[in-house]
This record gives sequence, C-alpha cells and structure tokens, in this order.
Amino acid sequence: MQRQQQGFTLIELVIVIVILGILSAFALPRFADLGGDARSASIEGAAGSIKSASSIVHSACLASTDCDQNAAQGASNTSLTLEGTTVNLAFGYPVSDTDAANPDGILAAAQINEDDFSINAGDPLTVQADGAATPANCQVQYTQASGTGTSPDISVDVSDC
Repeated sequence: MQRQQQGFTLIELVIVIVILGILSAFALPRFADLGGDARSASIEGAAGSIKSASSIVHSACLASTDCDQNAAQGASNTSLTLEGTTVNLAFGYPVSDTDAANPDGILAAAQINEDDFSINAGDPLTVQADGAATPANCQVQYTQASGTGTSPDISVDVSDC
C-alpha cells in the first residue's frame, strides 16, 4: 500500500524561506530610497546646529561687556570671537553670511560649509541638501534679527528631500 504525499517537508519549506530571504536582501536596497531620509536628517541636523549656534552666540553677547546687543550690523561692538572664530552680529545674534566661501556670521558659528551643503548666501541665508529632488523643499533658511528684542527666523522644510 502506497501513501500519497500530503504536503511539503520541513526541509523544503526551510529552503524556500532561505531563498526568499537571500532574494529580498539583494532586492531591498534597489527599491528602497534611503537617500531622501539621509538628506532630510542632514537638513534637520544643520537646522539644529544653526539654532544652537545662534543661541550660544546670543548668550555670549549678553554675558560680554564688550558686545552691544542693541546695535545693528556693522556698528561698533558687533562681533564676538568664539574659539578663535570671529562672528559678526546684528542685535546680538549672528548675521546672515554674504559670502559662503568666507563665513563670518551664522555659518562660522554653526561650522557649516559648502563641502556638505549648497549654500545661497544673503539674507535670508539658505542651506540646501545636495542631491535633493526639489532643493527648495529640502532646506533650512536663516533670516537674521531685524531689530532690538527680535530673534532670527529659522525655518526648515524637508517635504521633498
């Protein structure tokens, strides 16, 4: 009397699972776009660096007797030297850099350079992620303080990194 096989053996099932696992390990990186997440995290990190640097510079200005927190950019006593780096100020906060290649404002304070990001100098200063699908939707923007008692405006957009 012969018995008819009713299903798969355990070894056959294990072999199929192993083959599927190997195929998915090679196929997943081809279909998953992890670059967008990396660019988004990079911009979030740059924004955090800019916010922290702005706060640290403002705190140093408040603590210094040589810093005039009520002075506009270019007036006397509108720069600080932090760890050997001169940072120009407007109303006690770092200015937006006008030359990304020679930073003297928020880029110098935050230690952000053109090696890592695309930078559009001016006010507002824009730091964009390299390789973004839409660079304008993958950026942090810094607008310097405009008067006494105002703080810089820092906005982040990571909607299309």
